[in-house]
Amino acid sequence: MEPLFDLRAPKKPTNLSLNSDLLEKCRAMNINLSATLEQALAERLAKSRADNWAAENKKAIRAYNEFVEENGCFGDEYKEF
Repeated sequence: MEPLFDLRAPKKPTNLSLNSDLLEKCRAMNINLSATLEQALAERLAKSRADNWAAENKKAIRAYNEFVEENGCFGDEYKEF
């Protein structure tokens, strides 16, 4: 499976605008902002890619599901459960 992004790529300074109260409370709890944002962005990227894949393959998924409804799954006759 292809990785979402290059984990070895260098870090790049970035300016962000955040809610000042949220920022203050996170800093008070010693939350690592960079690590937290990286994790959130990676999760969002994974979800976006999955959503795009599902949209791109919607026709094929529908066709496969219809085939299984009509014909059953390959190897059904050999199942013992």
